[in-house]
Amino acid sequence: MIKLGFIGDIVGRPGRKIIKDRLKSIKQEYQLDCVVANTENASHGFGLTIKNGMELFEYGIDIFTGGNHTWDKKKDMITLLQTKPVLRPANYPDEVVGSGVYTTIINDQKIAIINLMGMYGMPQVLNPFRYAIDMVEKLHKDGIRHIFVDFHAESTAEKRIMLELLKGKVSAICGTHTHIGTDDLQIVDDTFYVTDVGLTGCRDNIIGMDSKEPIQKALTGISGHFDIPKSCKTIMQMIILEIDNNAKTTNGFKLKIYNDKPNQILKI
Repeated sequence: MIKLGFIGDIVGRPGRKIIKDRLKSIKQEYQLDCVVANTENASHGFGLTIKNGMELFEYGIDIFTGGNHTWDKKKDMITLLQTKPVLRPANYPDEVVGSGVYTTIINDQKIAIINLMGMYGMPQVLNPFRYAIDMVEKLHKDGIRHIFVDFHAESTAEKRIMLELLKGKVSAICGTHTHIGTDDLQIVDDTFYVTDVGLTGCRDNIIGMDSKEPIQKALTGISGHFDIPKSCKTIMQMIILEIDNNAKTTNGFKLKIYNDKPNQILKI
């Protein structure tokens, strides 16, 4: 049995702080073997620095995934990709530095973490669906059936397509990117699925960012620099999975943790 936790898009210092405050107790309470998190927005909302990456490792995250903001702190990210269990979307061309697949052993079971990015509204990448099919087949041939997928995509339809392609072939598919959590958690043919985990960061504004600039852009079409609020109410959103020795997810649920309600954790 593997107990795995997955945290959706961590946005800026508020997201890092609530992880610092709450993750270790959550890991202990649910006896988690591994925690994966999407960290592409962890440094002021855009990219990831080495400093912030080291903080998040110290707080208890084991493996990082990314997406369209992976390269916003390019110099630091290249170092992280080359030295740490940090992923970028696998469906970038092969000559791009880093990897989108990380394999390890947990409780005597080989497990692979795959990071993929959708095509709609995203930077130019290779077809994630064909890549996913080929990679999963290769992992199966290598004797790895415990497979977790972070699919970083804008389109709900793309995420559902990924489920239909991979159900019964991977242990879990968790969507990221929109910062808005969905309630469609389900297990289909032993594969856990949720369209989007939702952000970990400020919850009382617009997808983790101060509301002023997004509102101005909506009203005028003119965009300014998006900032993380200095003070806000925060949320930590985390998927908990129980994956048996046959790589089948037997239980999966979501935790919603609020900084201003320390005794309240919603379990979905």
